[in-house]
Amino acid sequence: MADFDPNAPATKGDVVALEERLTEAFRDVQTELLKAFYSFASTTDAKLKDAETSDIALRQRLSVLETRMTEVEKRLNFPPAA
Repeated sequence: MADFDPNAPATKGDVVALEERLTEAFRDVQTELLKAFYSFASTTDAKLKDAETSDIALRQRLSVLETRMTEVEKRLNFPPAA
């Protein structure tokens, strides 16, 4: 590249070399994008798992409260025999 002439015609070799460089650059970009998406996906997956765990715990607590409320309602509606 000592004497660069922007008006010189490109040879088939120049075109092939350019194609190879572009193909390699596209592969590098694709690799970087995939790495970024996988990183995002794993982070999102961890957050979703955490939310599911919290949801399960909340549902269990709500179930206990509903059971206790049902017991209170039973006692109010049907008081124990004295």
